[in-house]
Amino acid sequence: MQYILALDQGTTSSRAIVFDRAGRIVSSVQQEFPQIFPQPGWVEHDARTLWSTQWAVARQALAILGATVADIAGIGITNQRETTVLWDRATGQPVCNAIVWQDRRTAARCDALRDQGKGALVQRKTGLMLDAYFSATKLEWMLDHVPGARQRAERGELAFGTVDSWLVWNLTGGRLHVTDASNASRTLLFSIHTLQWDDTLLTLFRIPRSLLPTVVPSSGVLGETDAAVFGAPIAIAGMAGDQQAATFGQACFQPGMAKNTYGTGCFMLMNTGTAAVPSASRLLTTVAWVGPENAACYALEGSVFMGGATIQWLRDGLQIIASTDAIEPLARSVPDVQDVYLVPAFTGLGAPHWDGFARGALIGMTRGTTRAHIARAALEAIALQSANVFAAMAQDSGIALKELRVDGGAARNDLLMQMQADFLGVPVVRPQVTETTALGAAYLAGLATGFWAGADELTSHWAMDKTFVPELKDAARADKLARWQQAIDRSRAWAVA
Repeated sequence: MQYILALDQGTTSSRAIVFDRAGRIVSSVQQEFPQIFPQPGWVEHDARTLWSTQWAVARQALAILGATVADIAGIGITNQRETTVLWDRATGQPVCNAIVWQDRRTAARCDALRDQGKGALVQRKTGLMLDAYFSATKLEWMLDHVPGARQRAERGELAFGTVDSWLVWNLTGGRLHVTDASNASRTLLFSIHTLQWDDTLLTLFRIPRSLLPTVVPSSGVLGETDAAVFGAPIAIAGMAGDQQAATFGQACFQPGMAKNTYGTGCFMLMNTGTAAVPSASRLLTTVAWVGPENAACYALEGSVFMGGATIQWLRDGLQIIASTDAIEPLARSVPDVQDVYLVPAFTGLGAPHWDGFARGALIGMTRGTTRAHIARAALEAIALQSANVFAAMAQDSGIALKELRVDGGAARNDLLMQMQADFLGVPVVRPQVTETTALGAAYLAGLATGFWAGADELTSHWAMDKTFVPELKDAARADKLARWQQAIDRSRAWAVA
């Protein structure tokens, strides 16, 4: 067997990538799918489309390579996290659209629970903030608003899962209802200390235990695909949420190593080893992955909701660029933003602010402002949001981070990466393979099947493409970050004003 197949089900597209033994991409297919916005602040996906596009690109990736099932040692799965799917166990059909991680419809419910003093309990057990970003209140909303759903759930007729669970259910013809600990740790229903679903949390969010998938290790053969899916069974051997998978793919195996993924959002994770480090800076403590012996590795995480999605908004919403690749030359056409700031709080602000009622703001404009200034401000916004997370992470961990490894689609933008180095004050290092989310899923599956021998072999595959060194003086950096904070303040609590 020559290859590992990685299924990467993201927020805006489904992707399948085939890797060889050197960790190189030998085949890759991607397909975007529609976003559904029923109301302001609501974001949904048709779960059937998530599966159909993922299945289609997987078959195409194998066909382009000319590979057969016999060539594939195993499948690794990685996915958009927190997005919530509820389906009928008998028919395998969703009972409603999936509610996406960006969705804010349950922000008021989270506020009410915080007002009841439940925030500390939730954070102590889950490592997470009590926020609409996570799955529990999304699932609770489904049970309360889909006719008959709560009664059917209590009778054991329905199944809940994040997108990894939904994919495995379909890959196995409904035989397996599982999730891994990295995904489970994003639901607000799972204790990161016991690595089990927590009865106190289930009661708090009114979730019947019968809905829940079985939790399995992130690396380990958990079953096989149904023969009808690819023509013959393939081992499913690795599974992790997209940001944890990217951390694994970046070979951040030692405590203190950190990466930032520039996808739909931006997600910075720092390996903290076997210690679940509590955050005093409103970051998240999360399960990074769990090995075959049930040994957990933890991470601190800062989540930025609008990363590459900000560039998509310029393309699809404002229509000031024809393609996402067009933003870099447009932004380079002006030397600076002329004091224009874009705060892309379209679905609220994530770490370290956690303001579900913040909304997007574009401020500082004059008659001289052009679309080039707005494009440059959008890139700066991505880097500035990540700089806020980076500072909080160093404060929580007590570790002065010496570099940041980067990946994801927007990491290919040289101007953005230089901005990131300038705003952080440390080098930003981009690897040759930037699709590290899929690579991490492949690594998890490859370790479980013996395709790769161990972490040392995976570390040897990591190769640098380019390092971006800070060019901004310390005083200018401090002024920039202070001005950015002023812009953030003007976007706060807008939706409840």
